[in-house]
Amino acid sequence: MAAVWDFPDFDAHEGVHMFHDRASGLSAVIGIHSTHLGPAAGGTRFWHYADKGDAITDVLRLSRGMSYKNAMAGLPMGGGKAVILADANNTKTPDMIAAFGRAIDSLGGRYITAEDVGISTDDMVAVRKETKFVSGLPVAGGEAGGDPGPYTAMGVYLGVKAAARRAFGSDDMSARHVAIQGVGSVGGGLARLLAKDGARLTLADVSAGRAKAMADELGGAAVAAADILAVEADVLSPCALGAILTADSIAALRVPVVAGGANNQLATPDDGDRLHARGILFAPDYVINAGGIINVALEYLGQGDRAEVESRIALIPQRLETIWAESEASGDTPARVADRMAQKLIGRA
Repeated sequence: MAAVWDFPDFDAHEGVHMFHDRASGLSAVIGIHSTHLGPAAGGTRFWHYADKGDAITDVLRLSRGMSYKNAMAGLPMGGGKAVILADANNTKTPDMIAAFGRAIDSLGGRYITAEDVGISTDDMVAVRKETKFVSGLPVAGGEAGGDPGPYTAMGVYLGVKAAARRAFGSDDMSARHVAIQGVGSVGGGLARLLAKDGARLTLADVSAGRAKAMADELGGAAVAAADILAVEADVLSPCALGAILTADSIAALRVPVVAGGANNQLATPDDGDRLHARGILFAPDYVINAGGIINVALEYLGQGDRAEVESRIALIPQRLETIWAESEASGDTPARVADRMAQKLIGRA
């Protein structure tokens, strides 16, 4: 395996920390991309990687995305991310989570964690027993904090409506067909919000049963996970894992808009160019999906309540409009415009 700094996505990370705890079986990687604006904040992902090199690539891409996301959301936080490498059976034990908490603590506050794929609020409570550098903890009603998923879904929903307004001249979703890839916390929350607006929904998930159950609940349709990217619709909303927009998948798209909550949707920077060349409006993922980190960051910083969180999430459409306007004026892609803005904010212009 190549040295970490030789990985294509290394991008001058400040630190990539690998941890192994023999007693608990923990293997984890924590990436710190930038602390230019503050401590590196980003969630922890619990996932099985067939190749350990894929785990490192995931950390590098995700932590860089968090630098951009936090900067564009106006948060005084840098960018970081962690992955716990699960075995093929996704075995997770209390001892493993405790060891992970101690690993975070050893970094002395340079990295602040919260929930991500495969990690629950209960896991964060367990991590909190080992370190204070954690957010996404249970909170009383009306306070900032708790599960970031619903807040991410809220921001994505507002971003989808903004994209519809720009592409079709109206954000009335009752006239729109939205295809959602992944109906977990974020995609499922988005689907419910869109259903209230009367949107037509086509849903897919790696768990076909979960997709069908939600489609039945909301009056939508379910398709196989392998088919969702080729569904003809007004909006494709990727809300599962990243790197799903490739040369092949983009060529097969039958939508004028891509706006979803998944991180790192573009497999490569060139894939943003491919979307643009096809005339497909793209909502840069780290801008549209910032609702969750806004929530847990304000919880950690002790700045504001749920109303403050929601007021900041309400600014997501405005940020997207700024990016799209600059893209239209310059002829550059929304993805590259957003990257330039974020890089300037973290001192890497």
